[in-house]
Amino acid sequence: MKTKIKKDDNVVIISGKYRGKKGKVLYIDLKKGRVIVEGWNKRTKFMRPNQENPNGYSVNREFPIDLSNIMYFCDKCKKGVRIRISTAADTHSRLCHACGKGID
Repeated sequence: MKTKIKKDDNVVIISGKYRGKKGKVLYIDLKKGRVIVEGWNKRTKFMRPNQENPNGYSVNREFPIDLSNIMYFCDKCKKGVRIRISTAADTHSRLCHACGKGID
């Protein structure tokens, strides 16, 4: 699966329980088409007992969201936008499709 979204991009969630929420991309799994957005889709994961914690413990962490449910958030447009690739002077750069502002 290909995507123009990269790690540390600001994105907006466009569908699902957290629609309209903004966050930063922490991790992208291209094989599964999933992405982890900072602060959203948090769940409690219960960990097994080990020598340090013989009774086990719980961790509150972010879980993946499908890649099709997010869009890049443009600071100039103040909304979720598509990204286009510009190939000027043999260099690739990402641009906002609505206003043309450079992302990288």
